Amino acid sequence: MEVIFGRNRTEQQEPVRAQVTGKIPTWLQGILLRNGPGMHSVGETRYNHWFDGLALLHSFTIRDSEVYYRSKYLRSDTYTANIEANRIVVSEFGTMAYPDPCKNIFSKAFSYLSHTIPDFTDNCLINIMRCGQDFYATTETNYIRKINPQTLDTLEKVDYRQYVAVNLATSHPHYDTAGNVLNMGTSIVDKGKTKYVLFRIPSTVPEDKKKGASCLKHTEVFCSIPSRSLLSPSYYHSFGLTENYIIFLEQPFKLDILKMATAYIRGVSWASCLTFHKDDKTHIHIIDQRTRKPVVTKYYTDPMVVFHHVNAYEEDGCILFDVIAYRDSSLYQLFYMANLNRDFAENSRLTSVPTLKRFAVPLHVDKDAAVGSSLDLPSSTTATALKEGEGLVYCQPEVLYEGLELPRINYAHNGKPYHYVFAAEVQWSPIPSKILKYDLVTKSSLKWGEEHCWPAEPLFVPRPGAEDEDDGVILSVIVSTDPQKPPFLLILDAKSFTELARASVQVDMHLDLHGLFIPSSGELASDQEAQAGAPDHAAPLHA
Repeated sequence: MEVIFGRNRTEQQEPVRAQVTGKIPTWLQGILLRNGPGMHSVGETRYNHWFDGLALLHSFTIRDSEVYYRSKYLRSDTYTANIEANRIVVSEFGTMAYPDPCKNIFSKAFSYLSHTIPDFTDNCLINIMRCGQDFYATTETNYIRKINPQTLDTLEKVDYRQYVAVNLATSHPHYDTAGNVLNMGTSIVDKGKTKYVLFRIPSTVPEDKKKGASCLKHTEVFCSIPSRSLLSPSYYHSFGLTENYIIFLEQPFKLDILKMATAYIRGVSWASCLTFHKDDKTHIHIIDQRTRKPVVTKYYTDPMVVFHHVNAYEEDGCILFDVIAYRDSSLYQLFYMANLNRDFAENSRLTSVPTLKRFAVPLHVDKDAAVGSSLDLPSSTTATALKEGEGLVYCQPEVLYEGLELPRINYAHNGKPYHYVFAAEVQWSPIPSKILKYDLVTKSSLKWGEEHCWPAEPLFVPRPGAEDEDDGVILSVIVSTDPQKPPFLLILDAKSFTELARASVQVDMHLDLHGLFIPSSGELASDQEAQAGAPDHAAPLHA
């Protein structure tokens, strides 16, 4: 597995033309921009966890049925400091870095104090966020880095804390029809309180404030949710959205703030301060966008770990939301570098298969319903909701599909009823082996796979003017464990899931995490941006 996970990748700074086989649809024009870890050692030092690796951006520019590839490391402050020192000097979540041992006792004491409430890394390796006309590489700390999507150059560093009091933030924001961004983060012991903060970034700057202004300067707090524990907030990677509501899962995968504050002096990573509490509940918070307040009824379900929300929508007075759920936190543990050896594929087994689950949350609970009774839910799902007391509801999901991760949808249907999920197939091993299209109505699936190929997250791009939800293409970056097979961009017909084309490149490509598609400018772009990976069309956020 060293060939996939552990080896540092070489940049391809200048565009290289790909070898295209098959036929690329003439309407597909734009940039597929992806992000993920690419450097796992610096000098003689090595990161402990795969998710700690230094961010490597890469892109496929599709123009007139030709494809050009390039990649560049994100020139973050973290990258610069590590490269200049020729060793890891900035801590990541799974790797604690230490000052030069030659430093005196006062420097060491100062370093300890600075790590008590840490200034986190700006190694933004998880996703790409669009904010107005700007693009940012993102991670789960308070930092994002502006980038040039054409050249992949790194631009300014942005600290969310200048605009909203959060120490951590997700890399999976939502977008409305105007391109406004809705995201959430955790504010740790701010003014004696720990809370989850939903914040909104406008896509444009007001006319009277445009000179030299950034959209980020007009960020506003949408609402906040108090953490159930002052010193043990929940870890979360994403959240859900409908046309009128926000869904946040406060799951029993918790960050111990006291342990985090002493991690540096104890010689352990911040990741060691994350614990899954298997006997705790998962609390389901529903926020009404119109009032900006949580609904009165309290909802909960069994303990689980969710990294990715798929979609959510309203039906017959209920919220239906779909997530990829695990019974424990074993996924994160498997990606420690010590586990990513040549026997990884054979020996690494999840103790919980990632499962697509649908929950149904009744927004209006009959006061006369008996305690312990099942509440009325839409007939479209077998999920259940039991009244456990006055204002308390226990939700149990419908299991839709076992063995998938990295879900994507046609984003035009975000927050609305939808038909299809596109994802990577993942069974007991966390290695993606196939791409699949799952039909939520017929419960059937279509798959693409090829020997020795590991597909990345499949991204849907609709055909201009399309009416059907699956009328478009799937883009996925494929790396191979076979040294004789070069990596390639795969283009599938989203309806039939048959291969239309592939664009192979003889480069040192990495396995990435997330990204987006940026349609070419002009009339074509405006049509595509109304529906595609460019985030201009999600469910409305009520200001």
